[in-house]
Amino acid sequence: MKIIDTHGILSIEPLKGSCEWYWGSDYTHGDLYEAQELYRDNHPVNCNRLVLVHYPDGRVVEPVKRKAGQYFGRPISYNGKMQLLLADFPKSLLCILQYDDAKDQITTVASLPLTEVEDCYNLLLYQSPLMLARQAHDGRFQIIWPEKAEFAIEEAEGFSDRKGNRLYFCRWYDEPDYREEIVVRKYPTGEILEIIPGSWQNMPDGQIWVLR
Repeated sequence: MKIIDTHGILSIEPLKGSCEWYWGSDYTHGDLYEAQELYRDNHPVNCNRLVLVHYPDGRVVEPVKRKAGQYFGRPISYNGKMQLLLADFPKSLLCILQYDDAKDQITTVASLPLTEVEDCYNLLLYQSPLMLARQAHDGRFQIIWPEKAEFAIEEAEGFSDRKGNRLYFCRWYDEPDYREEIVVRKYPTGEILEIIPGSWQNMPDGQIWVLR
């Protein structure tokens, strides 16, 4: 049994794209979208804490200290470095920050006006390449950065990942029996290239397993 001092963050999960890092947050105001709604309603927003935990030694890193009015989204790992999504509501900015653990260094990958998105609903970092995207309430899929693209998807369809110009979505059916399939769409038009029966499963080493 090993004691990991996360200073009150009691749940961690694997960092997507890494075999050796986990991440956790205290979710002070829920997720990024919920924090934005509070700020829009003129409530004070206290930044959530974001920690990274290294496996197997249990070393805890808090790469960016929180500031009032800021809020972290879900991080990922890309090219061996941690990519952090941070909204700064008072400055109306979305920032993508990169943490290099070997150098203990933070750099800014991108800084975007918060007005680039209608809201932060389902706003997430993905790969490959590194990109910022969201799935809107009305069934639109939008890539926000580094390029812009937008197209409609079905209601029972969710984005999973990107590999070059191939965008992978998971689609599910409830009737007559529950099943899933992987819809491969072309970037940037959204044209369907292929449909693969089975469910998508990300593995820690970057493999994708299709479960049938």
